[in-house]
Amino acid sequence: MVFKRLLGSLGVGGPTVDTVLDPGAVQPGGSLSGQVHLKGGNADFDIEHITLELVARVEAEHEGGESEGVVTFDRFTVGGGFRLAASEERSVPFSVTLPWETPVSELYGQGLGIVLGVRTELSVAGAKDKGDLDPLTVRPLPVQEAILEALGQLGFGFRSADLEYGRIGGTGQQLPFYQEIELTPAPRYSHAVNEIELTFLAGPGGMEVVLEADKRGGVFSSGHDTVTRFAVGHDEAARADWNGVVDGWIRQVIEHRSSYGSHAAYGHGDPYGSGNGHGEHHHGREDHHRSGPGMGTVVAAGAAGLAVGVVGGMVAAEAVDEVGDFFEGDDEEDEG
Repeated sequence: MVFKRLLGSLGVGGPTVDTVLDPGAVQPGGSLSGQVHLKGGNADFDIEHITLELVARVEAEHEGGESEGVVTFDRFTVGGGFRLAASEERSVPFSVTLPWETPVSELYGQGLGIVLGVRTELSVAGAKDKGDLDPLTVRPLPVQEAILEALGQLGFGFRSADLEYGRIGGTGQQLPFYQEIELTPAPRYSHAVNEIELTFLAGPGGMEVVLEADKRGGVFSSGHDTVTRFAVGHDEAARADWNGVVDGWIRQVIEHRSSYGSHAAYGHGDPYGSGNGHGEHHHGREDHHRSGPGMGTVVAAGAAGLAVGVVGGMVAAEAVDEVGDFFEGDDEEDEG
């Protein structure tokens, strides 16, 4: 899905830009590579800068309710400083590194309803044009996949995923938003909680896993919820007993949720990992709100972990429509 757009400020005779990403999903903290294809207009133009922006569809809560918008979460200058002759065709290769906290948009090849894109901006003669916008697909890091796999094998199911504007207090979060994956509880925990909310905050040395339990029958307002953090290293992906580790995390979260108000805290060691599974409890996700199931792919637990459920096809089709709407409406939102 590529949208070729003329450089609007220079009229019909301006150069065109078409960015093509290398095929396949990328990982957080990994390399994103491709080619920016330029075609000259009806005159020579000086290409000052070619910039790539990573953008995401993010939900925000405010006094008037909830809204969605496009957030740029990284920028890279990948070329420029040359003259593009009339009708000349030129390709500029690039390879950039994604932020470690880049959201995961697919699991086992199935979309999660997270909308990410790479937008190309061309600067010519002092004018800027957004060029085109291409969908970005991000798969989990090995340790993220291991944790999601364990949750599936323990009986948790995927409910939805979205990106929330705001910060989780007490964490090392770098981006202005975080990804929230909502899970239905395993049968053995369904009497205690309605859902578990999971956030990965990855970094070069490892990852913070933030878990939150929504207690069954109880509703707590923003600013009074409890989050529990666990630290793991990237080199722990091959751990033999992830099921046991993750189940222990869930038990701690639920036990602390049931004793809410005690401000109990578990010990915590190295920032990422000793691999001891210790966690830490904090109160309050800034700008946090409870969101419903949304349009994410519905996932049921199975032998392959969080495998796509029967209704996944229908919801995935809606996700494709959402991506198209996001791209088509991007310019208007960006100007607003």
